[in-house]
Amino acid sequence: MNAHETRASTRRQFLARAGRGAAGAAMAWSVLGLSPSAFAAHQKRLRVAAIITEYSYRSHAHVILENFLGPYLFNGKLISSGMDLVSMYVDQIPANDLSHAISTKYNIPIYRTIAEALCCGGECLAVDAVLSIGEFGNYPVNGKAQIEYPRKRFFDEIVAVFRKSRRVVPVFNDKHLSYRWDWAKEMCDTARQMAIPFMAGSSVPLAERTPSLELPPRARVEEAISIHGGGVESYDIHGLEVLQSMVEGRRGGETGVAKVQFLEGEALWQAAKDGRWSPELAAAALAAKPVPGLPSAQELMRPMAKAGDGRPFVAHGILVSYRDGTRGTMLSAGITGTRWYFSCRLVGEARPRATSFYVGPWQNRNLFKALSHAIQTHFRERRAPYAVERTLMTTGILDAAMDSRVKGGAVLETPQLLFAYKPRGFRSMREMGASWKIITESRPEPKGIEYGGE
Repeated sequence: MNAHETRASTRRQFLARAGRGAAGAAMAWSVLGLSPSAFAAHQKRLRVAAIITEYSYRSHAHVILENFLGPYLFNGKLISSGMDLVSMYVDQIPANDLSHAISTKYNIPIYRTIAEALCCGGECLAVDAVLSIGEFGNYPVNGKAQIEYPRKRFFDEIVAVFRKSRRVVPVFNDKHLSYRWDWAKEMCDTARQMAIPFMAGSSVPLAERTPSLELPPRARVEEAISIHGGGVESYDIHGLEVLQSMVEGRRGGETGVAKVQFLEGEALWQAAKDGRWSPELAAAALAAKPVPGLPSAQELMRPMAKAGDGRPFVAHGILVSYRDGTRGTMLSAGITGTRWYFSCRLVGEARPRATSFYVGPWQNRNLFKALSHAIQTHFRERRAPYAVERTLMTTGILDAAMDSRVKGGAVLETPQLLFAYKPRGFRSMREMGASWKIITESRPEPKGIEYGGE
């Protein structure tokens, strides 16, 4: 073995130890010349249960849990969760399942029921926090194009254990709360009544903003637009979370949404001609990070446009009328599922403010490092870094939009969304870009069950 092979072998051995705790991770990353930060070896290691629909390659279970199983980069620093994944419940086992490989490699039992996973086979709650990841898997799709993920069922079974054990622990719910507004509201009401530290939502608001954009505190937002390139409903929630995360801190705070409308094709373009949303603002968003070959906002919004790869698509949008008069629009413009844009116009300013959200290399996989960091902060501090009411609001907007869609694009009043909440500053939870100087676009993506920290 030559000197280069010896160094490479030594590096692999150090990295293999990194998943065994903070000390091993610190030693391993010293080989790479990095300075580990925020290790929690001096604190009690929290015991975490994962309740998931499916564990396959690049599923949400994979890209979240890999940041609990080993160290990960956040803002250029190596982070250890200070937590141990001690149990799993897996609702479905597809042909490409990875849960059993994870169970074997990390000695994590897979239990037959949610209650058993939370009690680690005993009679009472035996964990310090719960990850509820209801995304991916083979579930029914209803008439409103909503995949009926069992997030409410997961929550109810988790709460049943809390009630029996007379103890609650922090819970994270991945993405929106439910495909039904009444269930989402019930989840938040139950969490509040039982004093369950509850967190939910999208990973995208935590992405690096390029160019950097920070809206002034209590800014007077006249109109705001977020743009994504994914499909109806499943990607719309991310676009709505981007929109809501940016405007919730406006002057007067969040006071609720009065009306919602879903439009697509010619109807969406006609609404722009009628002055109900601004193509100029959409163009400013897309110009925040120009992409070679990307059509203009006007081209993207045509009834039958073409994406950057030449494929035709029908653009759609969700028009949001806030109680305080702020106009919000979420557009899906058939770009790609990894590009996200935002722009807004503040009162008294002629020039829009705009940014894009860069998710990092390996498509959306690395975006979940920042989300995992936020979840772990929630688990340690027993308080969500940002209000769960944000996701309650976006869940409600999305459900109303799907109702509008099946009703031919009708404008729907939303009295259920006329609630206020106080936003929290979450800048410390966002990736600012330092990690992408270490994990670059040219770096190969880990395969199988190897976690992204390697």
